[in-house]
Amino acid sequence: MRRAGKITAAARALAGEMVKPGVTTQEIDKAVYQFIKSQGAEPSFLNYNGYPASICISVNDEIIHGIPGKRVLEEGDIVSVDVGAYIGGFHGDCAATYACGRISEEAQKLIDVTRQSFFEGLKFAREGYRISDIGHAVQEYVERNGFSVVREYVGHGVGRQMHEAPEVPNYGAPGHGPKLLRGMTIALEPMVNAGTAAIRQMSDGWTVKTADGKYAAHYENTLLITSGEPELLTVPAP
Repeated sequence: MRRAGKITAAARALAGEMVKPGVTTQEIDKAVYQFIKSQGAEPSFLNYNGYPASICISVNDEIIHGIPGKRVLEEGDIVSVDVGAYIGGFHGDCAATYACGRISEEAQKLIDVTRQSFFEGLKFAREGYRISDIGHAVQEYVERNGFSVVREYVGHGVGRQMHEAPEVPNYGAPGHGPKLLRGMTIALEPMVNAGTAAIRQMSDGWTVKTADGKYAAHYENTLLITSGEPELLTVPAP
């Protein structure tokens, strides 16, 4: 898991560095594919349930599962990159949202709050807490800052499979769900909308957008529950 996590985090960092005006999302996908393969790993997402690319790239009002293609990134876009790598029988999974050139203050706040909401939830990713304690902390922080948490998609266990039990919602009352146990590996991934929490599923069967057309951001790391502080297996993106 640590090995997979390091490759996945490096792939995310590479994608983030490529987020610049004039670059196509397909170019980023190709570079990440080549990097993951160069590390002796396989892209976890490629052909996963028929998904046609190595990474998900979601721009502006796209929340998750955007398919890379000919779209050219423009100044002011915010770009969410979600990536997974598989090696030695295990998966890593992580995501982050990056600014394309200069962006608005509101867009930067959305990115910052989304990232920090992950770390608010991480405080409760400890042995003895329950899954919903994490989600409650994420939701409380996001809503206190004037944004909304997506309900239809959640974090998850990750290990030999890309998606395993338990589900890790980013919302809800504390004190519910499975207890966190030492040795569990989970992906905590707040998906945050600037406006309403409502979503739209696009006709490609993958891309999910905000219902009101406002921006969305995404931040994710794979982590290990220990006897003390949780261990991040995908080094945090800058």
